[in-house]
Amino acid sequence: MPVVQQGTINTTALIVPDLYVQIVAPQNLVLNGVPTDIVGVVGSAPWGPIGHPVIVATMSDYAVTFGAVIPRKYDMGTQIATAIQQGAQNFRCVRVTDGTDVAAQASVPSAAFTFTALYTGTLGNQIVLTLSPGSAVGAWTLTVALPGVAPEVYSNISGTGASFWSSLASAVNQGLGPQRGPSQLVVATPNGTTAPPAAFAITLGSGAPGTDGAANVTAMTLVGSDITPRKGMYALRGQGCGIALLADADDATQYTTQASFGMQEGVYMMLTGPAGDTITNAVAIKQQVGLNAYSAKLLFGDWLWWSDQVNGTIRLVSPQGFVAGRLANLSPAESSLNKPLYGVVGSQKSGLPGSGQNTSYSAAELSQIFSGGIDVIANPQPGGSYWGVRGGYNSSSNQAVDGDNYTRLTNYIAATLAAGMGQYVGQLINAGLFQRVRATQLSFLQNMFNQGLLGSTDGSLPFSVVCDASNNPSSRTSLGYVQCDVQIQYQAINEKFIVNVEGGQTVQVSRQTLPTGQVS
Repeated sequence: MPVVQQGTINTTALIVPDLYVQIVAPQNLVLNGVPTDIVGVVGSAPWGPIGHPVIVATMSDYAVTFGAVIPRKYDMGTQIATAIQQGAQNFRCVRVTDGTDVAAQASVPSAAFTFTALYTGTLGNQIVLTLSPGSAVGAWTLTVALPGVAPEVYSNISGTGASFWSSLASAVNQGLGPQRGPSQLVVATPNGTTAPPAAFAITLGSGAPGTDGAANVTAMTLVGSDITPRKGMYALRGQGCGIALLADADDATQYTTQASFGMQEGVYMMLTGPAGDTITNAVAIKQQVGLNAYSAKLLFGDWLWWSDQVNGTIRLVSPQGFVAGRLANLSPAESSLNKPLYGVVGSQKSGLPGSGQNTSYSAAELSQIFSGGIDVIANPQPGGSYWGVRGGYNSSSNQAVDGDNYTRLTNYIAATLAAGMGQYVGQLINAGLFQRVRATQLSFLQNMFNQGLLGSTDGSLPFSVVCDASNNPSSRTSLGYVQCDVQIQYQAINEKFIVNVEGGQTVQVSRQTLPTGQVS
C-alpha cells in the first residue's frame, strides 16, 4: 500500500495490483498583500554599518545601531525622527559616508595591544574599555561600555604574556560561547605583544579619534552605485520598501535617477527642493531636468522648523520625513491630502511662532505649485488650522495617475501579484489552471474591496479578472503562454468639494421623500 505525493507517480501506467494513497496538497488560492509601511531612508550617521540596510522600528533602535540625531544636513536620524512622529515604525536604514570616515582606535598602556571601534564614526570615541581582576585567581575581566548600550563583559580571561593577550583578543572577536558572543562595539588586535597583563581604563577617542565622513556627503553620495556591493539608494533594492527618501537630497540633477529607481522597484520616492526655493524656480527646474513620473513626489523647498529634542534646538529640516511617515501610516488607497502632520513648529514661509511672520499660501501660489507637479506642506488645511500636505500629488503631469493613491495602490497590487502568482509557473495549461489563477486574483481583489481599499460609487464590484480560452487561444498556450487580464477601478479622492447653497426669502424648498424605513 504505497503512500505517495500526488504527481510523483504515473497513475495511468500502474501494473502491480495494490492500494495507492496519494497525498494531495491543499490548494492555495489566496494572496496576502505585501507590507506598504516600510520606509527606506538613506543618509549619514555617526556610527553603524555602511551601505547595508538595517531594520529599525524606534528611535531607541536607531540610536543603538547608528547613534544619535545630528543637527546637520543629510542626517539620517533627523528624517527617521520626523517620520516616527507621524506613526511610521518600519524602516530600512542605509548609512553613507564620503569615504573619509575613520574608526576610533586606542592602544593599551605599556602594550602594543590595540582596540578599534567596530564601525567608523564619532560615536566610537565614547567607547570605554576597562580591564580589572576577575573573580578567578590570576584571571582578568574586560568591560566594554558605551553610553546608552548594555556593557559587554568578558569574564575570567587567563594566561600570561602573549597567551593572555591572544585569549583576550579571541574573547572580544569571537566571544566566549552562546551567552557572550563577539563584541558589537570593538575589534581587538594583539599585535604579538608579550607584556604582562595589568589593569587599565582607556577611551577610544583618546587615541586616534573616529570621524563620521559626513562633511563632503552630497546628493550623489546618497544615490550611490548599483554595482555590487551596492551603495546608497541602490542598497534598498529588494528590501520591500513602499516609500523611500534620500535625506535632504535637494540636488535637482538627481531627481530623475531617484524616480527611475522608484519605477523599477515599485517605491514611492520622496524628493525635496532646496531650502528657501521660489515657486517659479522650482517649476522651471523640474521641467528642465525632465522629472515627470508617478514614482516620485517632489516637495517644494519650503523647509520646516522642527523641535529637535535630542539636541535641544529648533532646526530647519526638509519635509521628506514628515510626508514619508504620514504616507506609511495610511492605507495605500488614501491620499496625503488634508491629513494632519505632527511635530511641525513652522515653515520658512510661515515663520516660527512669535516671530511676527504669519504668511500662508494664496490660491494662485498653490495653483502654480500643483500645476507644476510639485506638492507642499502648509497650514491651514481644508479641514482646519493644522499642518499637512496641501495637494496629495506626485510629480506626474498626467491627471489620471498624479495622486498619491495611484502610486501606492498600483505598487501595492503589482508587488502582491509578483510575490504570489509565481506559484502557477510550471503547471499544466488547462481549464483547471485558468480557474485557479482567476480564483486567486478574485479572492485578493475581493478582500481589498471588503476592507475598503477598493470601492465604487454605485456599490458594484470595481474589478474584473479574465483568464480563460477567450484570451488564451491554443496558438498562444501551445507556446507556453498564459495571459490573465485584470481591470481595477480605484476610488477617486475628494479634492474639490463643492457645496451649492441657495438662500433667500423667495427660495422654494423641495424636500426629498425617502423610501419607508430609510433614515434621512
